This record gives sequence, structure tokens and C-alpha cells, in this order.
Amino acid sequence: MIKRIVGLFVLVAAFQMVLAQSAQVQKLGKSVFTLTTFKKDGTILSSAKGVFVGNKGEAVSLWTPFVGADSAIVIDASGKKMEVEVLYGANELYDVCKFRVAGTTVAAPLADKALAAGAKAWLVEYSTTKTKPAQAVVKNAETFMGNYHYYTYQGDYAALQAGSPVANANGEVVGLLQLSKVSSEGHSTDVRFINTFQTNGLSINDAVLNQAHIRVALPEQLDMATVMLMLAESQGNAKRHQQYVTEFMQRFPHALEGYLAQARIHVMKAEYAQASSVMEKALASVDNKSDVHYHHALLIYQKSVSMGLPEYAPWTLDAAMKELGKALALKQQPMYEHLKARILYAQGQYQEAYNLLMSLTKTTYRSGELFYEASQAKKQLQGSDEEILALLDSAIAAQEVHLSAPYVLARGMALYDGKQYRRAIQDFNRYDILMAGRGSHDFYYLKFHAEVQAKQYQPALNDIAHAIILNRNEPTYYVEMAQLQLRVNMPDDALRTIDLCLQIAPDYPEAYLIQGLAYIEKKQKADGLNAFRKAKELGSEQADALIEKYK
Repeated sequence: MIKRIVGLFVLVAAFQMVLAQSAQVQKLGKSVFTLTTFKKDGTILSSAKGVFVGNKGEAVSLWTPFVGADSAIVIDASGKKMEVEVLYGANELYDVCKFRVAGTTVAAPLADKALAAGAKAWLVEYSTTKTKPAQAVVKNAETFMGNYHYYTYQGDYAALQAGSPVANANGEVVGLLQLSKVSSEGHSTDVRFINTFQTNGLSINDAVLNQAHIRVALPEQLDMATVMLMLAESQGNAKRHQQYVTEFMQRFPHALEGYLAQARIHVMKAEYAQASSVMEKALASVDNKSDVHYHHALLIYQKSVSMGLPEYAPWTLDAAMKELGKALALKQQPMYEHLKARILYAQGQYQEAYNLLMSLTKTTYRSGELFYEASQAKKQLQGSDEEILALLDSAIAAQEVHLSAPYVLARGMALYDGKQYRRAIQDFNRYDILMAGRGSHDFYYLKFHAEVQAKQYQPALNDIAHAIILNRNEPTYYVEMAQLQLRVNMPDDALRTIDLCLQIAPDYPEAYLIQGLAYIEKKQKADGLNAFRKAKELGSEQADALIEKYK
């Protein structure tokens, strides 16, 4: 009798444990959602299940549905639809992704202990009463990265959707179901692996996350968030950049960087009054008031000296100087003084600008930029070539070699203007090396002219060819090259060059003049005269003289 009673207690206890497990596992269904991703045209790309892991929209699902997605939504157990806002991280190999949706969510508990081979697991859909969790058995648990497991399961999960959470007996999420394409086995990556997903300032350029066109989450740290904010501005996606700026300002209301980014957005839209309004808000929120005044002055100055922008009466050079004066009244900073010198220069007060720039070169703020700007002020003051070149020499000497390219080019141009062509070529060659051959077509055209003047014809031909490669639609470059080819007795090459020119500019009269001269050089007088006549038809004023000379 006692044995029967004890057996009954054991049976009841076991039954209660099963009920408790079932209730805990079924409760997990409230945290399960369906993920749907969309292409750019709005059509459905893919779908999967997933589970919320936080109360503020944090969620985890498979990564595969996100690849190529332009947007995504989730629908939770109650039927509520929420948009996927940002991605925290993803791993292609283990097919898992962490992201955040816009809304309040029911977080699922995560297992802090791994399941061993042979342990039971439950596969959960998002129904709390209608659908019973399917059961599976852990077939294998492989360790990766020292602390995490990759599971293989045996069980009845054929009717379940990929991404459905796999839970232990306590209703804690172990992983998300991955369905094999080559076998009937199920798999999952240890859900704790998502703890390794943290964005940094460079995550916006992450090759994996960029397979989806959904914004990467702003980092938690101010310095990293600032880096991401800067990179977002450089990517050229105005909508996404605005989203970053808005979130940055909400998260870091006392940081100047967010206000500056928002003000620059307004400036780009010619919304100058709104830009000033943003800077006034910054003044009320940011501790460093002098920096706020400085950057406000800088915005006004940059707008005032830029060509082709709409007029806005309150933003003048005088207004920039007044705003800068507020910064200087609070704190004397070389950076502020530098802006003052630039404003003075823009106002035509060249001597005052020069004096201030030279005084700054005697401080720890010394840089190549100061000497370069001083050289431009000296040029406006009708300084001698020697004075200007000395300042440019100092600009190059004051700068680290890898940052000296702009000043090397400036000195080369000054030497060119002074007809010191061989010295100019030396600087142009140095600039080319510093730029690793990535100069503009204008640069190679200038270098070509210096080499022609110095009678360095082969380098000149190489550089004009380089200019053509960088800008194939400029007919002047072809004509200049053909003219030099004629000069060095290469008439056949000149004709080929002109043929290329006429393909892009069939009505360019100078091309026909050079073509005619090339034919004359080849003793093809009739063809040469026909080319001159064509140039005359197109308005060339030199054609008559050439026709008269060679007829």
C-alpha cells in the first residue's frame, strides 16, 4: 500500500513537472514574431520567424532573409506590425542577426547554459494556446569560439518555419531553427552568440550588414557614434543621414556634433534661418558655448564665400565676424583666430589677415595651411615672387610629407606662373608621387604645358594622354596632343588623335586645322586644304590664312 502511494506521488510530481514545462515553453510564444523582408520595389523578398530578446524592440532572427532587403517588418503574437529600424549585427556563417524594431516588445528569456547531446528541446511557434510546441532531441552540440554551441536536432519540425525559437524545458531560448537544404536535420546557433554583436563607428561600412539596405544601429559610445555620424554624411543617402542625426541628437543632447550635422543639412537645403535656429538650440544645450559660437560663425563664413548660393541677408562676413567675436570673448583659441584671419582675407583686409596668419605660425598651431594662406594674402598685397615662394617653401616644410601635396602643387603653380618651368615640373612630379598618380585631368594638362615649355616632349605626350584618359570628352586635349605630335614629326599619330577628337566633337574647328596641317606634312595637299575649308565653315578665323599659304 505504501509503495502504491509513493508511486502515485512520483507520477503526480512528474505530471506536474511536464505541465510546468509545457506552460513555460508555451509562454515563450508571446515573444515569437514573423519577419517579412521586402525588395526596393515593395515586393516580398523573404520571411522567417524570430524572437524578441528585449523590451524596447530588440530582436533576433535569421540573417538570410535580410540579404538584399530594402526594408522589413515583424508581426508579433498579438498581430501588431512593427517596422525594423536598425541592425545591430549579423553573421553569415551561423545565419543569425540581431536588430531593433519600432515598438515595445515582450522579451523572451535566454538560456545561459548550453544543452548537451541527448537533451530534449522544444520548437515554438507564436501561438500561446492553439499550437503545442514540437519536441526535438539534441543530436550534437559543437563548440565554436570557445563559449558557444552549434546544435543539430532530431525531431518533428517539418511544419515549422525557419527562425522559430528552440527552447529548453524552462522556456528559455537556446537558438533559432535553421532548416537544412541537404538533409532532414534541424540546426541552430547558440542564441548567446548575439552578445558579440555590437556596432562601432565603422560598422556602417560593414560588408555583411551592407548586404541589407537597412540602417546600422548607432553605437552606444559618444566617440563611436560621432564617427558613424560623419561616415553617414559622406555616404550621400540624405534620408538615412537624417535618421542618424535625429537619433544622435536624442541620445546625446549635450553633444555639439549632432547640432552641427543638423545645421549643415539645413545649409545644404538653403534653409539658413533653420540652421541658425539649430545653433541657438545648441547654445542652450552644449556646455562649450565658445565652440558653438565658433561653428556658427564658420557656417556663416563658408556660405558667404561660396559661389552661386541663394542670398540670405543676415548671413554676411560681418555677421560671421560678430559671431566669432562671441567665441573669442569666451575663450582665446588659435583655431578661432585662424577663422578670423580667413574672414579678414574674404573682406579684403589682406594686411591684417597676413599679420594674423604669420602670428599663428609662431604658435603650436603652426601648419602648412597657415603659410599657404599667408602666401595668398602676400600675393594680393603684390608681394614679390621670392616672398611668395618662401612662404610656400615654409608651407611644405611645416607639413608632414604625406599631407604636403596641396602645398607642393601650389608652389609648382607659382613657379609655372613665374616661367620657372623646370622647377615647376619638379614640384609637379613630386605632387604626382604624393598623390600616387591620382591627380586630376586639369593637373596633367598643366604639367603637359610646363613640359612643352621646357621642351620635354615625351613626358608631355605621356601627360596629355593621361589627361585624355581621365577626361575623354574634352576636345582641347586631343588637339593639343596632336599639335605636339606634329611638332615632333609624328603626323600619322596626329591624324589618329584627331580622328578620336572628331568622334566626340565633329564640329570642333581647331581639330580640322590640325588635321589639315598633318595632311600637308604628309604631302597630301588636297586633303589638307579640304580640312582647312571645313574649319572655315565651322567659323575658324585662322583657316583663310592657312588656305592662302598652302593652296
